[in-house]
Amino acid sequence: MRLTLAVSDYDHVRDLTAGRIAVEGVELTCLQMPVEEIFFRFTAFREWHVSELSLAKYVTMVAAREPVAAIPVFPSRVFRHSAIYVRGGGHVREPADLAGARIGVPEWFQTAGVWARGVLAHEFGLRLTDVRWVQAGLRQPGRQEQFTPPAGMTVVVESGRSLIDMLLAGDLDAIVTARPPEGAEHAIVPLFPDAAEREREWHRRTGVQPIMHVIALRGDVLDAHPWVAANLYQAFVEARDRSLARVADLNVSRFPVPWLQTYARAAAADFGGDPFPYGVEANRPTLEAFLGYAHEQGLTPRLLRVEELFPAQVRRQYRI
Repeated sequence: MRLTLAVSDYDHVRDLTAGRIAVEGVELTCLQMPVEEIFFRFTAFREWHVSELSLAKYVTMVAAREPVAAIPVFPSRVFRHSAIYVRGGGHVREPADLAGARIGVPEWFQTAGVWARGVLAHEFGLRLTDVRWVQAGLRQPGRQEQFTPPAGMTVVVESGRSLIDMLLAGDLDAIVTARPPEGAEHAIVPLFPDAAEREREWHRRTGVQPIMHVIALRGDVLDAHPWVAANLYQAFVEARDRSLARVADLNVSRFPVPWLQTYARAAAADFGGDPFPYGVEANRPTLEAFLGYAHEQGLTPRLLRVEELFPAQVRRQYRI
């Protein structure tokens, strides 16, 4: 059968998208473009059969019973303590200073924002209902998100100014963004200068390694060919494994980053030997945490179960 896959350009999927790894039973056409375009076109028009998709958008689709299903492949994972920015030299120096603050977000349903708000609430005790949230474009005004704020939360849509402009002017106390606020590196600084150490300690304590994106299939594809989910999953796993092998290769410089192998070995040790896990059970603590955050923040009307996110064909793998 013929399928079209849209996914961003990652080393850990490149062997699949370049055709060096085959999906059993599938003739695959691969499209690569910015993730924002992939998300928009798949969500709005279902232009391809298999798509990279933000985890936040996906869980809202599951809650709404839309005909889409994901496999437990997570092409983008990023810790988000580092996604919270404040004005350099301002009064906000620690999370406690954000009580009653004005915090800007480019999109309430952005996965990075869900994780960052969850961290502020659960790790630092910030009551999200005590914050005045402002939604606007990060760099350009005019980005407007249509949604109903969760009960008890105030979310104001600002169409005439950007988040960066408002933060620099003192009209916001902080912003939460997946994209760093480039061009204002000295005036805007991370809330946590030691974010990596905080993220590492959080992972050690909770087992959570934040997931940003999943790989989703159109429901009609899975209904007609239920075997395709497991075959796609196996191909993505092989592509990831080849990428990790390249990172670990000490013989040549496969990536232009000095001491990369040293960093990779340390990361593997931090993550129990698997720094980029796929599959359901290996990611259950992460998925359960996100589903809890999503419900608390109004993305889903009820608390979803992990089992609702993935079809039965990929919730377990065979072993020999």
